[in-house]
Amino acid sequence: MRDYIVNSVKYWADEYHIDGFRFDLMAIHDTATMNEVARELKTIRPDIFVYGEGWTAGDSPLPVEQRALKDNVSAMPQVAVFSDDIRDAVKGHYTDATDRGFATGKPGLEETVKIGIVGATAHPQVDYSKGNNSKKPYALSPTQVINYVSCHDDLTLTDKLRASLPDKDDSMRQRAAKLAQTIVFTSQGTPFLFAGEEIFRDKKGVHNSYKSPDSVNAIDWSLKQKNADLFQYYQELIKLRKEHPAFRMKTAGDVARHLVFDKKENRPGVITYMLKDNANGDSWKEIMLVFNGNDAPVDVNVPKADWLVVAQDGRLVAKGLGKSSGGKMSVAPCSALILACEK
Repeated sequence: MRDYIVNSVKYWADEYHIDGFRFDLMAIHDTATMNEVARELKTIRPDIFVYGEGWTAGDSPLPVEQRALKDNVSAMPQVAVFSDDIRDAVKGHYTDATDRGFATGKPGLEETVKIGIVGATAHPQVDYSKGNNSKKPYALSPTQVINYVSCHDDLTLTDKLRASLPDKDDSMRQRAAKLAQTIVFTSQGTPFLFAGEEIFRDKKGVHNSYKSPDSVNAIDWSLKQKNADLFQYYQELIKLRKEHPAFRMKTAGDVARHLVFDKKENRPGVITYMLKDNANGDSWKEIMLVFNGNDAPVDVNVPKADWLVVAQDGRLVAKGLGKSSGGKMSVAPCSALILACEK
């Protein structure tokens, strides 16, 4: 079976030039098979991406230590896994539609969000014992982790926000969507975006729509005009990540050195950290990020400097919204504040 799997993916890579392979319920396979898959594919083209779900969705006859689980990804250096840590911590647990997460005002999830921010690598300021899904760092490098808040399985982010914020309107839910995706796209690792999320696509509350008709699954493209502000925010967020390698560090050592959380900022629903010293060769010397998941504004102390304001109060422009000299700054409810300093 291993031979069949390896030869199949090699054929698809050679014949159809497929450059990414996602394995559903990857932990049904063993680590040896996944390592051979990755090794053979990367001899065809080094940038082929191999990733999968690091769980089995049930039991397996394989011994636990041989399963291609999320917790065993360190035994598969060229394979990546989805982060259920950041997914459930940011938007609320996937099994309960009404459960809230960090981006929707639920306190106590800060440390689990941080696990996602550092790409599940060992970091001196992250207490894994407080993690909801993981109790130890499992990735050798952030390149082994895929951060996301929704995909084809379970509720879309839009449906989740409508179920967990029934007392809010869609404009407030879109603020939460912006905050959630800002956390994902500025975290170390690989961001994953569900098609249509950028225009607030829903699936009419259907959790798993593999057997649903087009009336549920089709993307309603009129939403692009209706939710143009959200679409443009996503565009700028993607542009920000592409233009700044500080958000794309490749080693755990670099993440531990250059990503520094503000431990003085120890309030429920608030995460503050810096990307320091031109991280990963970035043109920005320092980047300060503040995430406020609360329903009320919070004040933060920003070091005095010539800051470029990149994101503030639900707005984001990769090249900057304006300038700030630092000091005490207010972070709007359910929003991200991103500042950058070149010197």
